[in-house]
Amino acid sequence: MGLSPEEEHPVKAFGWAARDSSGHLSPFNFSRRETGEEDVRLKILYCGLCVADLLAMKNEFSDAQTIYPLVPGHEIVGEVTQVGCKVIKFKVGDKVGVGTLVGACHSCESCMESFEIFCRKRIFSFNFIDHNDGTVTYGGLSNHMVANERYVVRFPDNILLHTAPPLLCAGITVYSPLKYFRLAESEKHVGIVGLGGLGHLAVKFAKAMGAKVTVISSSLSKKIDALERLGADSFLHSSDHDEMQAAMGSMDGILDTVSVSHPITPLIDLLKSHGQLVLVGPDNSLEIPTLPLTKGRKTVAGSAYGATYEIQEMIDFAAKHNINADVEVISVDYLNQATKRLAKADVKYRFVVDVGNTLPSTNSTFN
Repeated sequence: MGLSPEEEHPVKAFGWAARDSSGHLSPFNFSRRETGEEDVRLKILYCGLCVADLLAMKNEFSDAQTIYPLVPGHEIVGEVTQVGCKVIKFKVGDKVGVGTLVGACHSCESCMESFEIFCRKRIFSFNFIDHNDGTVTYGGLSNHMVANERYVVRFPDNILLHTAPPLLCAGITVYSPLKYFRLAESEKHVGIVGLGGLGHLAVKFAKAMGAKVTVISSSLSKKIDALERLGADSFLHSSDHDEMQAAMGSMDGILDTVSVSHPITPLIDLLKSHGQLVLVGPDNSLEIPTLPLTKGRKTVAGSAYGATYEIQEMIDFAAKHNINADVEVISVDYLNQATKRLAKADVKYRFVVDVGNTLPSTNSTFN
């Protein structure tokens, strides 16, 4: 019989965890490794809560089984409390973040290109077996964390820390393809499909990059938010056949952030010749027709997360252009209510847990 989560490592930790597929979260004692030579330890201040966390909590990922008990959270913001002797990029007191990844092989072609997300030995920040020691990784709904400095980013002073967690997942997920596929260059017209956690940040980044931005949504109720709150140039109601017909062939590129099944051909028709439709919302049921592509030499591509170096680049870009995620800050005690609302997409646009101020109150023995 193996060691308990509290006994696996020498440094005690405390957080909230799901014990089964009900997804219910409750206080949990566990442990983390000592600070290694290249490690950064941080006191967690804020942690995002997104759909990926919810899917893992309920064991609903199509390609991965949940390892219970599960401490979710992969959008982690905190303050450095300790650094290893070989750490050169960070010092105690820095405001930093850790996202989806905390490890990889560092020797394959993907790692050499800073795309550890595609490494076959990548290690996710929660719900994953760390191949270095065989233990389970625990996420950011906890009091502290330790990670290799390669996977840590620094937040400039003008970033509002409570709005920062979604940048580490949703932010990089939309920033990377906007840059890589050159969708949002100056004077280009880009469509953003969906106005949720990813979509609202995509609008902000694309506008800051100089593009003309049209939000494409089946929910007419989001028009005011898109135009007045987020600054999109126009809104296209995808359920309105006449509007869609009038916009055919008008866009240089489209970033599709929707993760549920939806028609793809109408989006392809919106593209100019040589236009690109980039999918970042996973949908295994999607069928892509070839005729609308061949008629205009159009491209359908996919993107996941981004390069490791791009995360810091994205953070710095956000700071320069005053881009902050729209969030609802909650206490740890509200987690189970928040997950129910998250399942119904009842949030504008991301939940962020105030870990630093509310986690200690859940356990009188915490210090």
